Amino acid sequence: MSTIHNIHERGIEADADVIGGLLDGLGRPGDRLWPSPAWVPIKLDRQVAVGADGGHGPVRYHVTDHEPGRRVRFEFDPEPGLLGYHEFIVEPTGAARCVIRHELVGTTVGVMRLLWPVAVRWMHDAVLEDLLDNAERAGTGTVRAPTAWSRWVRILHHFLEFPKPRKVEVPEGAQLARRAFDRVDREDAWQVSWSPGMPRDPQVWADAVFRSPPAWVGSLLRIRNALVRFVGIDKGDPQSFDTLDRSENELLLGTDERHLDFRGSVLVDDEAVTLSTVVRINSRRGHRYMALVWLVHGLIVRSMLHRARRSFVLQ
Repeated sequence: MSTIHNIHERGIEADADVIGGLLDGLGRPGDRLWPSPAWVPIKLDRQVAVGADGGHGPVRYHVTDHEPGRRVRFEFDPEPGLLGYHEFIVEPTGAARCVIRHELVGTTVGVMRLLWPVAVRWMHDAVLEDLLDNAERAGTGTVRAPTAWSRWVRILHHFLEFPKPRKVEVPEGAQLARRAFDRVDREDAWQVSWSPGMPRDPQVWADAVFRSPPAWVGSLLRIRNALVRFVGIDKGDPQSFDTLDRSENELLLGTDERHLDFRGSVLVDDEAVTLSTVVRINSRRGHRYMALVWLVHGLIVRSMLHRARRSFVLQ
């Protein structure tokens, strides 16, 4: 086992009651302290109080001590290989001045003995400094020296913090997509998690997905448009991604062409953002075309959705 004693703290020119009040909102809607969406959000099953259970990502813990507006201690669940606790403390240091401190005390076992020094510690430190930025911003309206991630943290964040889009069924909530055609010949859906601080407007997500694709996708589309004219397929144009309809949390876009009609749906709810595609094929040529396109369709869609999500995380 390896012992850890990790401390982060910051003095803030603000009343301790203001900063301490942020502790009691951890893991709840409207949380102003935890640095989301840049990091996987902390989620608790109830208001901060002894017995509240939750965590962030694979790191799980529960509240074992709580002094409202001043202190909250979380004890780690042992499964990830981290034994001990972490806690936040806010202490007044003068008139309209305080210090907020985070302390992690524990031991690592199993594979965590390797993961902590190589990856987890670096990400932990970055999360805590971003959190202290939020505390300072909430108390003073600005941050004197905003945290900058190291190159290693950026690499770890890119590969470990958020999973890639996963394939799902077209959601029941995607009613605009489900009602788009009387017959659907091809369909799929890809999904990423939604985090507090990300847009809820599906139009904003649609613009991020379709108006700013990865460079390699843009190149592939240009090659596609140069080749399809030789086989009698309509050349795509920017209007293919115009909005056709929308509801409060879903947006529908698409176009009708001689060989096929397609619709893309962007659905945003409290847990996820789902990009669904439904296609109605109008000719044999359309069937042959889709048989080829569908081989790379999933790769393209999940790449565009992943890029859009990261644009909101890192802005």
